[in-house]
Amino acid sequence: MPGPISPFLRHHFRHFNAAALIDAADGYRTHLAEGGKMMVTLAGAMSTAELGLSLAEMIRQDKVQIITCTGANLEEDIFNLVAHDFYERVPHYRDLTPQDEEALLARHMNRVTDTCIPEMEAMRRLETAVLEEWVAADRAGERYFPHEFFYRVLRSGKLEQYYQIDPKDSWMLAACEKNLPIIVPGWEDSTLGNMFAGHCISGDVTNVHTVRTGIEYMMVLADWYMANSGGRGIGFFQIGGGIAGDFPICVVPMLHQDLQREDIPVWSYFCQISDSTTSYGSYSGAVPNEKITWGKLRADTPKFIIESDASIVAPLIFALVMEQ
Repeated sequence: MPGPISPFLRHHFRHFNAAALIDAADGYRTHLAEGGKMMVTLAGAMSTAELGLSLAEMIRQDKVQIITCTGANLEEDIFNLVAHDFYERVPHYRDLTPQDEEALLARHMNRVTDTCIPEMEAMRRLETAVLEEWVAADRAGERYFPHEFFYRVLRSGKLEQYYQIDPKDSWMLAACEKNLPIIVPGWEDSTLGNMFAGHCISGDVTNVHTVRTGIEYMMVLADWYMANSGGRGIGFFQIGGGIAGDFPICVVPMLHQDLQREDIPVWSYFCQISDSTTSYGSYSGAVPNEKITWGKLRADTPKFIIESDASIVAPLIFALVMEQ
């Protein structure tokens, strides 16, 4: 029997973006019920928004088979895991003056909208643990992807003494336990990416290729897509826009147009949650039909777009998918 959330949503969410939310969730459930697999993509600051509270359980229940995320989302779930008690919320962030912002900087509090991430307890604590893995791999002549380095850190147990949330609410821990494939395009554009560059410059790491990055991620994704796109196919659930969505969705036209593999199916479900204004000049604001001309979707692909705040919408859709 569904829990209390799903009946409430189905009773009240009947029109406009609310109805699109219900339709998208039902499409997600149908896709999985028919044997399909689902990619979830994370843009923005969804980990700092603590999406792990719902996404981790989605992973545990096998409602997600692969994740694509920005480097920020990869690391910020772990920042929250090890430093949650040191975070500060600034509900009046709209009223901050430049001087207020400088005061936060002086305290090493990095603001993401209404939430400040503490540099020393979060960023430097993770850096210390990951640096050990970077140096060990560098000296051994080994190379790993960013998420694989994070998995190695989590599995080592070296951060457990710092856990400040219930581990079940960390989507990275849930993904690690499942050994879930994660694609992290543009990882260089992240705090740990900047730190890695610094350690390469200082000579702590001698081979910049110790951390595998974008092109190799696309090659791995291509192999995964070909191996998993049979039957009902693979769905695409996009939270936000940008590289987290644009990079992985392009694997299909790459396989078709660049590798001439005509037997590869397109994505078989598509949903985007975005508060971008609909436009044809930005990727985040493009309507799903535009993707047809790029060979990513077909005319009959189930398509949904919910123009709203993903920090509100995503947990509700996940609740419906899990019948909570």
